[in-house]
Amino acid sequence: MIPQLDIVIVNWNAGDYLRDCIRSMKEALTDSFELKNIVVVDNASSDNSLDTIEKIDPRVKVIRNDSNVGFGKACNKGVWSCNSEFILILNPDTRLFSNSIDPVMQFLLNEVNKEIGMVGVQIIDEDGNISRNCARFPTPIGIIYRSFGLDRLFPKVFKTHFMVEWDHKDSRIVDQIMGSFIILRRDLYEKLKGYDDDFFVYYEDLDLAYRGYKLGYKNYYLADAQVYHKGGGTSENVKAARLAYILHSKLIYSRKHFGKLSFYLILLTTLVFEPIVRVLHSLFGSSISQTKEVFLAYKQLYSKFIFPKKSR
Repeated sequence: MIPQLDIVIVNWNAGDYLRDCIRSMKEALTDSFELKNIVVVDNASSDNSLDTIEKIDPRVKVIRNDSNVGFGKACNKGVWSCNSEFILILNPDTRLFSNSIDPVMQFLLNEVNKEIGMVGVQIIDEDGNISRNCARFPTPIGIIYRSFGLDRLFPKVFKTHFMVEWDHKDSRIVDQIMGSFIILRRDLYEKLKGYDDDFFVYYEDLDLAYRGYKLGYKNYYLADAQVYHKGGGTSENVKAARLAYILHSKLIYSRKHFGKLSFYLILLTTLVFEPIVRVLHSLFGSSISQTKEVFLAYKQLYSKFIFPKKSR
């Protein structure tokens, strides 16, 4: 009996990217696995993302949320709606190739790789370049020195979060793989109880990878498989809000996985020193628009997450 795979896509105003993504799936189908369901979980999109997508492929099933519940919560909803033994979590701004899925399935089905829980692939950008996007599990000291921008000033001394020093042309075990394309075992997803929906967006894939690692599973980057990813496709027009969510999710992750002292140091650094560093960096770069985005992001961070107004 060939293994079954479900694809889960969380959509929010992805427009034509979503349709192109679903159309590309036929390129990746082989006889070595059965694509059972394509589940699109829509976070109350206001565009035409969902128009005609169910006509593209009969396996498409749409779950419509009444509001934007965030990535993790929406993804969980999609995964729990189906039951194949393997899950592909896919961004809507990706396109699959003929070698996107089959090499991963063959790898995971090999008995010697049973300790591998999640697999990512080589990400190709719109210029045909390989994106260097595998990352390290963060440490408190790493988060703090990155808040001061030391990894940019002295990259040979202070390691970046992403493994940019490695060209991503070979396969290896890594801490975290790119969240735009993850194939994982359903039994692991169930053990982890899915994504932690305390993360609205960002850091949820890092948290999932770290929790799997703590259970004894490894995360693997497979260079033999490729996928196109535009990057920032559905969020590049809301940069200030994006930064606010990144900062908030960083604090959630730190509170969850680090001790109290480390968390409070990261909180202080993030709220007091990091905005100064970001503003100085934008000013030295002569980017007034970026400076405005930093101010807007921190305004949203404080008003929405740190000191939210109490509803009467």
